[in-house]
Amino acid sequence: MTLPSDLSLRLPLPTTADISAHSPTRFEEEVVALFDELRDRLLRYLLCLGVPVHDGEEIVQESFLLLFEHLRRGQSRENLRGWLFRVVRNLALKLHRENRVGMRAVQFDEAQASLRLRSEATPEQEAYDRQRQERLLAVVKALSEQDQFCLFLRAEGLRYREIGEMLGISLGSVAASLARSLGKLARVDGGAL
Repeated sequence: MTLPSDLSLRLPLPTTADISAHSPTRFEEEVVALFDELRDRLLRYLLCLGVPVHDGEEIVQESFLLLFEHLRRGQSRENLRGWLFRVVRNLALKLHRENRVGMRAVQFDEAQASLRLRSEATPEQEAYDRQRQERLLAVVKALSEQDQFCLFLRAEGLRYREIGEMLGISLGSVAASLARSLGKLARVDGGAL
């Protein structure tokens, strides 16, 4: 069998009109909007769970693929932000089990405590700010794992109900955890929080 010399066999390639005619589905638009809103927050959450950056990026991408499938199947649309944080946490736990690595609630870079927050600050103010940040980080590290998770998720903007659902604890437990954590931080900070 020989091929024609003029290459008259052609594959149907999409034209520009075909490509531009594809309009995103409602699910695609919703997932993209949530991705733009939550991508960085989810990655920060994973970093605080001790997940390396490259694994965290993969987990975030996988979670949004799972969200797309979740929506496409017509499943619950209630509290999708909380749903995403829960999926990300579960995927991180799965990764840690597969790698047989213990998961830590918060992993702070000690060098971060020495970062200069304001370049126009005096050396005395920078030293004070650095010491304050080190004191606060020490308090956060001393909190229980549940208190660290509650504090971090609240800092990421999740509501008490979302935090409770994600961690599998009651609304009262979330409130008590946050009150306890913020109280400890305020005491160390001289009531400034």
